Order: sequence, then C-alpha cells, then structure tokens
Amino acid sequence: MQPMNSRRLIYSTERGSVCSVCGWPEKDCRCSSRNDAPAEKVPAKIAARLRIEHRGPGKTVTLIEGLPRNRRFLEDVTRALKKSCGSGGRAGEEAIELQGDQRERVREILAAKGWRVKG
Repeated sequence: MQPMNSRRLIYSTERGSVCSVCGWPEKDCRCSSRNDAPAEKVPAKIAARLRIEHRGPGKTVTLIEGLPRNRRFLEDVTRALKKSCGSGGRAGEEAIELQGDQRERVREILAAKGWRVKG
C-alpha cells in the first residue's frame, strides 16, 4: 500500500486549480497567505444601512451593511456595538451582525459617531 502523500487525484468534478496549502479551489482559498488583500481605507463619512433578518424560529439578527472592507475597523466597531447593546454578534467580511432587534440602539450609537444611517 502506498503512503497517503504519494496518492494522486484521479477524478474531480471541481474546475480550476487547487491551493496547495489549504486544499480549497483557488477562488475560494481559505489560507491566510491568499487573503492578505489590502484593507480599504476608512472614509471620513460613512453611510451604514441597517436591516433585520429572521433566522430560524425566533432568531432575529440586526445587520449593519455598507461599511468599508477593513477587518480591523469592523472588529473595533463590532466590539463597541456589542458592548453598548449588551448582545452578541460578529464582524463578517462586509457586514456586522448583532443578535436581536438592535436597530434603535445602533442607530443612536452610529449617529453619535457622525455616520449617516439608513434603514
């Protein structure tokens, strides 16, 4: 029997090349070496969009979209919002998700920062 590392791929339904580090297709690569895209600069005036999603029975999530794609900025804003709203949440790639219907509180907080808030 051959060792695991000497086996080769015989057939695959995926198209394109595969990342040698993480094994995902290159367009969906999950390793940090591929995701080092430069962060967007944070503009002076930010226009955020608020909306609500219902996920599953009784699960409500507040989404804050339209923010710059800057990971550190999103994490800092998420941390401040979670603390002031007293809820859980996470910073995604393009949006911030907070648990529960937090629209009114988030609108107040972001307006106090000088952001324009829609929704």
